Amino acid sequence: MSERNTLIRSLHDVGLAAWFGGSLMGAVGLNGAAKEVGGREAISDRISASGWAKWVPVNAAAIGAHLFGGGGLLAVNAHRVATQQGVAASTTAKTVVTAVALVATAYARGLGKKIELASSPDPQDAERAQKHPIDLDKARRQLACAQWAVPALTGCLVVLNALHGEQQRPVEQVPGMWERARSATHFMS
Repeated sequence: MSERNTLIRSLHDVGLAAWFGGSLMGAVGLNGAAKEVGGREAISDRISASGWAKWVPVNAAAIGAHLFGGGGLLAVNAHRVATQQGVAASTTAKTVVTAVALVATAYARGLGKKIELASSPDPQDAERAQKHPIDLDKARRQLACAQWAVPALTGCLVVLNALHGEQQRPVEQVPGMWERARSATHFMS
């Protein structure tokens, strides 16, 4: 009997695809175009910040879908995590990488907001930025690193997701099923 989890698997995978693809496109395409078209750093900052701000709701929905789907997959595969060799380790790795990717995403957004505020031509923004001054060059370098860390980390999640798929192949599950059957038979003797 085959149990299907198409909806939660789709939420998990599509959410991860959007998180990975959007962060990679932003780091490469959006930031590159902003530098090319903007000319001066302040203008480039504003162009880039505007694009990233438009991506935030989509990214939040993608991350939410990925986390919801991941939680659902964990619930329906709890028996495999507990009993199949290697699944607990890959699940732990995936959980840790997901947490680090979430932190990197939030850190990048926070830095982006600070740079956006500091580079804004709006007098109210300039006044708020003066209350919380930042070293713009340092913040830009940190933001560039964080924005590249997100696709690197989510790319690792794609690879770990592939590993989980491979672990669901019958050839991977049979040894554990055989061992459980043998243990049950031995226990009954």
